[in-house]
Amino acid sequence: MMDDAAGMPSRKFRLAVLISGGGTTLKNLIDKINRRQLDVEIGVVVASTPKAGGLAFASEAGIDHRVVDHGQYETADEFSRAIFDVCRHAQVNLVVMGGFLKQVVIPDDFVHRVVNIHPALIPAFCGKGFYGRRVHAAALEYGVKISGCTIHFVDNQYDHGPVIMQRAVPVLEDDTPETLAARVFAAECDAYPEAIALIAAGRVVVEGRLVRVLPASYEPQSDADQAEV
Repeated sequence: MMDDAAGMPSRKFRLAVLISGGGTTLKNLIDKINRRQLDVEIGVVVASTPKAGGLAFASEAGIDHRVVDHGQYETADEFSRAIFDVCRHAQVNLVVMGGFLKQVVIPDDFVHRVVNIHPALIPAFCGKGFYGRRVHAAALEYGVKISGCTIHFVDNQYDHGPVIMQRAVPVLEDDTPETLAARVFAAECDAYPEAIALIAAGRVVVEGRLVRVLPASYEPQSDADQAEV
């Protein structure tokens, strides 16, 4: 960790990770952090259901974890406010969706501060209803020769925000949705932490729908520079 001008250690870049299911993406991030391959910390894990298996990974890692049960809220606005209240309380820099299946309304103070990973090359096989096995089954049915994953900023439409990074994988003739999913997930395990690291380093700039990645030599001048994303 770098020291600030006063000689005090600066706080690590903090994540909130949102989950709805088994938490494989969360587990990958925890593993990358523990191996010192990702220099951030997870401040809080938020689940949209108490049945989310990924809560066990948060508990095992000693990470603060909360349930904001989608079924307890009448509107998307109410649910979203509850989610982001937790994120604000945890003082996170970035909200990371990891298999989070509920749509949220992004408040003004979190614009370009929420990211998602989708298991296809957006704008293909994305949008409402395209998640999990359905995505890979649709890709195989269409007959595409490549698929992959997309990391993007989240806006108020499904799988619509500016694209940060994409990774392609081949689609094989004997693929099933399960084998294709495994190949895509392997790509996700490297791409998502890489994208998060770029954001944490202040190297990601959004210009309309275009996301630019600044060179590795770039050094943010202040916390305000990092807030550009």
